Amino acid sequence: MLDTSPPLIAFEHVTKRHGRGGIAVTALASVDFAIGPGEFVAIMGPSGSGKSTTLNMIGCLDIPTSGAYRFQGIDVGRLTRGQRALVRRHFIGFVFQGFNLLSRTSAVENVELPMIYRGLPFAERRGLALRALERVGLADRAHHAPNALSGGQQQRVAIARAIVTDPLVLLADEPTGNLDTRTSEEVMELLTRLNHDQAITVVMVTHEPDIARHADRILRFVDGRIESDRRKAHEPQS
Repeated sequence: MLDTSPPLIAFEHVTKRHGRGGIAVTALASVDFAIGPGEFVAIMGPSGSGKSTTLNMIGCLDIPTSGAYRFQGIDVGRLTRGQRALVRRHFIGFVFQGFNLLSRTSAVENVELPMIYRGLPFAERRGLALRALERVGLADRAHHAPNALSGGQQQRVAIARAIVTDPLVLLADEPTGNLDTRTSEEVMELLTRLNHDQAITVVMVTHEPDIARHADRILRFVDGRIESDRRKAHEPQS
């Protein structure tokens, strides 16, 4: 049967300009692409190429100057700021290079934060947070403060916080930028497992080819435009 459902994420002639008049800067110039459910996409490109602007727009933190960004078929640019916040809260998880953990709270309390904003009672959010930490292999570190964890463990806590609400999309902005090579591989193996086993759509910005190779598709930006859109070749089954 033909699938006529809209893509999860769709950019339609999206242009984004910052500033006005003669000092306006074009961050994105009539960009078109679509991402389906369950894809793992890496966004690459030099500084100023538009990759961070793209990630911010996918995360409903920004809207196009012209064109349309659609999330599950909904034109995000037509939503109010409050409606965009609800989309982020219910459908999108974020992972950052700097972890962004609260230093004076335990790992499990950090993971609980998105559910506090949703108004979930303590017992429910504590149970969900502990299960999320188990999913990232940190059940035994639930009550440790961030300063008692390694960099890789802190990033795992951040990933647990991002997935605790079972988002449709996980956005990762240079998720291994502060990690050594071995720990970076461990974090990428975790993201790959979440994508493959739990069908979470992952969109990741990275400047490292070794990290991007974990994705099934690489969008490369140059000067606000997509220079290439390459999908990983899968070996034929015997």
